[in-house]
Amino acid sequence: MTHVSPFAGLAPELTDLVDISSLLGAYDSKQPDPSIASQLVQFGTSGHRGSSLDHGFNRNHILAMSQAICFYRKKNNISGPLFLGFDTHALSLPAFQTTLQVLAANQVQVMIAQNQEFTPTPVISHAILCYNQGRIEGLADGIVITPSHNPPQEGGFKYNAVHGGPAEKEITDWIQNHANELLKNQLKGVQQISFSQAIKASTTRPYDFITPYVHDLANIIDMDVIRESKIKVAIDPLGGAGVHYWEPIADFYKIDLTVLNQKVDPQFAFMTRDWDGQIRMDPSSPYAMRSVIQKAKQFDITCACDTDHDRHGIVTPDGTLIPANHYLSAAIAYLFKNRPLWPSHLKIGKTLVSSQMIDRIAKHLERTLYEVPVGFKWFVDGLHHAQIGFAGEESAGATFLRKNGKVWTTDKDAFVPALLSAEMTAKLGKDPAAFYLELTKSLGNPIYMRVEASANAKQKKQLSSLSEQQMDLKVLGGDQVQKILTKAPGNGASLGGIKIETNNGWIAARPSGTEDVYKIYAESFLNDQHLDALIEDGQRFVKQIFDQA
Repeated sequence: MTHVSPFAGLAPELTDLVDISSLLGAYDSKQPDPSIASQLVQFGTSGHRGSSLDHGFNRNHILAMSQAICFYRKKNNISGPLFLGFDTHALSLPAFQTTLQVLAANQVQVMIAQNQEFTPTPVISHAILCYNQGRIEGLADGIVITPSHNPPQEGGFKYNAVHGGPAEKEITDWIQNHANELLKNQLKGVQQISFSQAIKASTTRPYDFITPYVHDLANIIDMDVIRESKIKVAIDPLGGAGVHYWEPIADFYKIDLTVLNQKVDPQFAFMTRDWDGQIRMDPSSPYAMRSVIQKAKQFDITCACDTDHDRHGIVTPDGTLIPANHYLSAAIAYLFKNRPLWPSHLKIGKTLVSSQMIDRIAKHLERTLYEVPVGFKWFVDGLHHAQIGFAGEESAGATFLRKNGKVWTTDKDAFVPALLSAEMTAKLGKDPAAFYLELTKSLGNPIYMRVEASANAKQKKQLSSLSEQQMDLKVLGGDQVQKILTKAPGNGASLGGIKIETNNGWIAARPSGTEDVYKIYAESFLNDQHLDALIEDGQRFVKQIFDQA
């Protein structure tokens, strides 16, 4: 089982806080060694991430990635503006400045927030889609500089393609490879000008991200029912990029919304520590959310968002942080009953490790389930072409379509799930947790858990490259095995692991991309003992696979 730190849920000590001056100094002074794999550009499911302190996120990385994106745009005739945003992590501002230096030198028209304001991930996606609507050439794309909810010492860099969402693997592989070639060739071919020149360049345009996004929310959320109900809503941006968006939302729609915390602190000293003792702005973690939970009793519904506002957390007045799977299930059941303009062909999107409660809701609603591997990029095409009504993942990331059944964002958007919780509370007269409890009475009440176990690089490779023919398992947790999957039912893509299903539960095992562990996800519709049996059998089965090598 995952070990929980004795410091989890407690405020950090001064000695726990990152030294911002050292972090920023390392961004400029430390240069990655291209002969060391860990110091190269590595695009994962959410872009390139790392810390300047260990040569993982430094100026040279940003120069190389920015220039590679310029090459990619030119190769693919992407000639529209590039929407550039960054969050409140300490490394994000210098990375933004470096990126702009390269983009301006390459004469890319760049849209940046007025006064270098922070810009949330979903707002970039929304801006790209709104700009590209009705266009077939001169299309826009975007860069978001954020490591999402990761610790304060981390930096992140993500490319969003012309469809508004995270770029596909073929695109990120191309950018990664060209960026690493630039690093290996001592940045020969990188064009850059000074930041003072870049910010004044004719191609650099100030853009009001806040107003169009805020005004458009009425087309996806029933703001009238929230206002008329007079429910009290609270939001904690957790010091993130949406910190200056919530008051304009409250003012424009005249809803009773309180912003609990407007602090922006690159050390994130106001956070309570996560399960492992680290500072992490994860709104789905009861440890990171402890201070928010303590304030929830004053409101009808309380929400929080992570640093780039692509993950949400919902807290009820009794202090219950609704598990992400529970809220996704409740939101799906509500939306598909309360969006009359949504066409009947819309699918329900989930990742393979999200709750099977969603499967049961889809069957109950007579809607098609679209199950994909881990990674929000798998939903982009279906959202973009309005084939998926709702897309969500167990780590509390989701988005859905507008009221009229058209695309809203193709990236995770914490604003809309947060505001939807207020709409649900106002319209149903009960919070989403109570609504979910009603669903369990007819559809079952699952118990969900994720655990980790050790696995070396060779073992992780084994696990990620399994085929169904290699596996012979008849019984799991005392139940007959119904399915063994190594490819996603929704799109046929490799799961990068395995999923085993029975009538009463399932397990999934997949390797970590960053640590020497593999993760087992399990869910039982029976009881705790059955859940333990599923996990034990799953770990035993994975060990057998490792031993066969």
